[in-house]
Amino acid sequence: MHIDEIKNGLVLDHIKAGKSMKIYNYLELDKLDCVVAIIKNVSSKKMGKKDIIKIDAEIEVDVDILGYIDPGITVDVIKDGKLVEKRHLELPEKVCNVIHCKNPRCITSTEQGLQQMFKLTDKANGIYRCIYCESKAKHGSLL
Repeated sequence: MHIDEIKNGLVLDHIKAGKSMKIYNYLELDKLDCVVAIIKNVSSKKMGKKDIIKIDAEIEVDVDILGYIDPGITVDVIKDGKLVEKRHLELPEKVCNVIHCKNPRCITSTEQGLQQMFKLTDKANGIYRCIYCESKAKHGSLL
């Protein structure tokens, strides 16, 4: 299999195998007018198998969402065919409108305009809590 190299864009690497489509959908990459390559189940010495997403355009991506979905992802910035920056992600301290509070008594259930805000309360276990009602959510669960 041959995937062309990127001239200017991003490579989302070290994605846990099977999570690339979730990232593709959540970042709305289908709306881009450029080449987007999703490579699934690539052999990896470190991870066993991994997914990779290549985006042949200079775009901004929400690294908080990426870090929340999979904190092991690396974001490689490519310019003129060369790697110019490599960002290692981790769980973000706060996420907004990424997790949905499941507590039916939470104010976010009745006040439609409120943003869904969660803060990281247990980094070791990836536990987030709603800032309004303190309901728990584990990293990786999305709206």
